[in-house]
Amino acid sequence: MSLNTLTIKKFHDGLLAKKFSALEVAQTFFANIKEHDPEIGAYLNLNEENAMREAETVDAAVAKNESVGMLAGVPLAVKDNILIKGQPATAGSKILEHYTASYDAGVIKKLKNEKAIFLGKTNMDEFAMGSSTENSAFQITKNPRDPERVPGGSSGGSAAAVTADLALAGLGSDTGGSIRQPASFCGVVGLKPTYGAVSRSGLIAMASSLDQIGPLTKTVEDAAIIFDAIRGHDPLDSTSADTNYGNELLNPDFVKIKELTIGVPEEYFVDGLNNEVKTAVESARKTIEGFGVKFKKISLPHTKYALSTYYIIMPAEVSANLARFDGIRYEQATSDKRQATSLKDVYFKTRGAGFGQEAKRRIILGTFVLSSGYYDAYYKKAQQIRTLIKNDFDEAFKEVDAILAPVAPTPAFKIGEKTEDPLSMYLSDIFTIPVNLAGLPALAIPARNYADYTQTNAENFPRESASSQRKSASLPIGFQLIGKPWREADILGLGQYYERTTIPEFYSG
Repeated sequence: MSLNTLTIKKFHDGLLAKKFSALEVAQTFFANIKEHDPEIGAYLNLNEENAMREAETVDAAVAKNESVGMLAGVPLAVKDNILIKGQPATAGSKILEHYTASYDAGVIKKLKNEKAIFLGKTNMDEFAMGSSTENSAFQITKNPRDPERVPGGSSGGSAAAVTADLALAGLGSDTGGSIRQPASFCGVVGLKPTYGAVSRSGLIAMASSLDQIGPLTKTVEDAAIIFDAIRGHDPLDSTSADTNYGNELLNPDFVKIKELTIGVPEEYFVDGLNNEVKTAVESARKTIEGFGVKFKKISLPHTKYALSTYYIIMPAEVSANLARFDGIRYEQATSDKRQATSLKDVYFKTRGAGFGQEAKRRIILGTFVLSSGYYDAYYKKAQQIRTLIKNDFDEAFKEVDAILAPVAPTPAFKIGEKTEDPLSMYLSDIFTIPVNLAGLPALAIPARNYADYTQTNAENFPRESASSQRKSASLPIGFQLIGKPWREADILGLGQYYERTTIPEFYSG
């Protein structure tokens, strides 16, 4: 069985046609994981026993000709800050090393109702704080396209798993680009939904006004299928909302799609943007322009303040959210803790040993900007600028239907290249952060034909398809389509139209 061009739609059709069973596919993925993941490091733990049992349940339903949904039996990877009852949930941190989830996240409940299969939990930057998955307390994940490079972060484990055929699709979370940037670095698709479109219940919080769960997939069509399944109101998340998308997500109207006007913000194409990235994004633009879609230059003048604004608001929320990890409610046994002589001593020893350097850095920064005498000077002002950034998008969307921009200023960088320079690492998210501040949906798509992004050489990572033998001198580069609030259908439809032209093998029978 070739997993190379297997999509959710093809899996579903093959399952119903009895070309293979859900159990056979699950076994193939687990075999792939055991053979190749020791080199890549995408997974922190596997859920093999439960996955096999669920696959057999799906197969029994298919054998009885019972109706099963599009996601039934689909093997998924789940970022390790999304809770699955009875499974470990470390958020990539030593402070949660021994924690087992006692309930399912809202998105997991929905996917269980669809009978999706969870292969395991994937590696991530600690508490989603990072752009490379090098900040994990447990291991460094490698980019399957080039093992010397990072897969991006913080959802690097899920992106790597999908890229390397270690999962058919995956879930990640995006606070400042943590779905879209690894999607770009690995050459897959990543959707950051509108804030509130997907429940955050059961997502270990980093920055609650910015966090959003979304899919990482091989195709835009797959992203639409998963988003359609996980979206909607959840009574356990007061910020979530029900929105009527109709049939647009799964059945896009390509006639209307071609009538969209796409904005190109001048602030996103500036000095510092890698030439290869600029060329790749321009190539994608020309392809889309060839469909008859109109482009218009726009300005988002407060973009230059987005990074600074984000690194005040986000650490402030981190400081509040991570206060709960005090060494008492989430057990972390350490010899230092046992030697503590007071409650205060327990807190200091547990948090000192349990949190990594990046988590500590952001907790300290967040506590500072919220402290007496600094709140107005930093946090309040950052929130005011956040409003101006959102207003920029509101004004732009009076003239255009969506916005095209780079995902990251560079392709994937080498492991260790930015670890000693946090500011350099933070700049990796300069083009993704404004979307989170404004609460908008955005879709990352590989910017060239998929054939350009095949695995480098067979000895590094053997694949089952003949296409795996092709080599590419270039690294994956993504572009992003930014949509109006609750208009995921626009960017997903446009993305599917682009894909059907550039990677027809995913849409052929």
